[in-house]
Amino acid sequence: MDVTRQLDETARELRDALTRLPRTLPPRWLYDDRGSELFSRITGVPEYYQTETERQILADHSAAIAEITEATTVIELGSGTSDKTRTLLDAFTAHGLIERFVPLDVSEQTVLDAGEMLSERHPDIEISPVVGDFTRHLHRLGEVASSGPKLVMFLGGTIGNFYVEERRAFLGALGDVLAPGDWVLIGLDQIKAVDRLIAAYDDDQGVTEAFIRNALTNINATYDGNLDVGNFGYVPFWDGRQERIDMRLRAEEPMHARLEGLDLDLDLGAGEEIRVEISSKFRPERLAAELHEAGFDASRGVFADDDDDFALLLAQRR
Repeated sequence: MDVTRQLDETARELRDALTRLPRTLPPRWLYDDRGSELFSRITGVPEYYQTETERQILADHSAAIAEITEATTVIELGSGTSDKTRTLLDAFTAHGLIERFVPLDVSEQTVLDAGEMLSERHPDIEISPVVGDFTRHLHRLGEVASSGPKLVMFLGGTIGNFYVEERRAFLGALGDVLAPGDWVLIGLDQIKAVDRLIAAYDDDQGVTEAFIRNALTNINATYDGNLDVGNFGYVPFWDGRQERIDMRLRAEEPMHARLEGLDLDLDLGAGEEIRVEISSKFRPERLAAELHEAGFDASRGVFADDDDDFALLLAQRR
């Protein structure tokens, strides 16, 4: 009997990822409610510069973004707590055209709490939270009615979590569901000194390590598993050829684990790794070229901080 045919799409994806070499985890397993809480804590550790830098860029340029796009509907992919989004929505409200905000996130409680917070802050905007995975549910964006242009935001450097082929497929799918005249605003972490990059993913408080480990805890809980989370060491490193941070968990001793819900027995040798997440770093022109291939005019604006640590790239669907 073919076990994989009896599993849903999410389970099949995970089973395949764990049984192929090199072993990987789909990013969705990082973002249960606990994972979302840990990521929120990561954004506050001293080594993690991205969140506050992007927040400052939004504070400096949100009014210009509202004026350029004149969007009536704003959609945020992987919205999380929508903390930084408040700055942008304030600017769009002041501009006077926005009617609706749609936060989309895989963590149900997180996106509902964010929706409630934003509804209180912006009572004149329709807040429509959506529980979903932006790697699978982009087609829902085409179902979002709007009286004017839509702006899709993809903040936090999350674009860097895709492998090259996945990123191009994602941008292509985004181009397919948006209409000519719609907009995307993408946050990208720029290339910088390697020691700063590694420190941002290996903070002294160990919050990032806990976030990465929690993916295994989430899988155990979901699929009745007994993966020994404590048997893994956390291994973050810079891949200079791919220009990305690679975050892995390495088995310190040989282990056998059973994931009952996947009907999967998993054997790992000492030193064997599971790649949990990557975070690619960019030069804006590289991402602009990929957006152009996906059907966007990526010449509409790059907004960056004074040190060029981080940037927001604005592009319009052609």
